[in-house]
Amino acid sequence: MTNTENKIGEPESLYEVRNSFSRRKFLGIIGAGSAIMATAAACKKNDTMSNDGVDLGSGDIGILNYAYSLEQLEAAFYSQIVMTPYSGISPMEMEYLTEIRNHEVAHREFFKAALGSKAIINLKLNFSSIDFASRTSVLSTAKAFEDLGVTAYNGAGQLLSTTTTGAAYLTLAGKIVSVEARHAALIADLISNGTFADTVDGNGLDSARMPGEVLAIAKTYIETKINSSNLPS
Repeated sequence: MTNTENKIGEPESLYEVRNSFSRRKFLGIIGAGSAIMATAAACKKNDTMSNDGVDLGSGDIGILNYAYSLEQLEAAFYSQIVMTPYSGISPMEMEYLTEIRNHEVAHREFFKAALGSKAIINLKLNFSSIDFASRTSVLSTAKAFEDLGVTAYNGAGQLLSTTTTGAAYLTLAGKIVSVEARHAALIADLISNGTFADTVDGNGLDSARMPGEVLAIAKTYIETKINSSNLPS
């Protein structure tokens, strides 16, 4: 798969994927298939793994794989919630969590298609510590995941290159992290009304975490060993 640029300087693979999502509602994508999924399937998966774990790669590709690993985690988590709703879930909560599921799956498939043959394998996840029958367990985990995702994107943005390609990735990452922040605010309010901005500091800013710190937290739920040693720093 080539990664040429279109007339506006955006990598062609990203341009096609982004426009595919803007042209289709997500549920239509799941039901009927899409150019994104076809593109991803046509690319050979990067499934090499050493004793050091799955190598995310280096440069911009490494950062995209880093984001892809987190989106795999979130997509699987919300998919499980929708498949096995917790006890006493309200229709409104089910609607909200299903919509978040749709967003996270869309993010996951976006990165998978954009990375093509550079994409890491499907990670083995472990949610055994989560009680999916308990509203408290599910929502507290959702809050932790969303807050972690926001800080992860905030920390990773500075690691992207200053090339035209890196700038395009940064723009798209900014669009995704803003959605993750909306999720975080909603989940916080479901837990306790009015707490939607509790993670914002005195300067009106969210915090940031570097990849090593984020992956150390996420490994509680990711059984596949991940090697992030080649990421930019």
